Amino acid sequence: MSVQYQTFPKSMATGAKIRALVEVFAANNSVIDSKKQTDLHSNDVLAILRDELIELGFDVERGKAAAQKIKVPVLYGLNGQTTKTFDADGFHSEEGIVLEVEAGRAVTNYQFLKDLFQACAMQEARHLVVAVRNDYRGSKDFETVINFFETIYASARLVLPLESVTIVGY
Repeated sequence: MSVQYQTFPKSMATGAKIRALVEVFAANNSVIDSKKQTDLHSNDVLAILRDELIELGFDVERGKAAAQKIKVPVLYGLNGQTTKTFDADGFHSEEGIVLEVEAGRAVTNYQFLKDLFQACAMQEARHLVVAVRNDYRGSKDFETVINFFETIYASARLVLPLESVTIVGY
């Protein structure tokens, strides 16, 4: 299965930097294809893509230690000090692109919703990209997440503070 993506709102073209990010997934499809590589965790996928994402200008998480995480500001306190941050797998500060790479928990634990909530709260975030498996143990996670965002944008009941949300299926 090949890499696929959908940007919301559908009336907006996918930005050049996000298209370049999708190309990084596509260039590595033979290594990360969820139909063939059933045992890859999200951190494994991120590790495979890391160098190419850095070349695109993304800061990318390097591990689970505090110093290796990408912290994006959420709240500020006295003297402009950051008082609350959320972690992101990747962040492009110039474009305001938050990247989250998910694997098995994307749909079963609704991790994509947590990603959405956190990106909405990040002060510098303008775009969210969530990468999910096309296939997870026979479940079509990409399609499930796409259908969810179709509903959000079609209902117009929830207005997101992000310019765009792109879902990548790998």
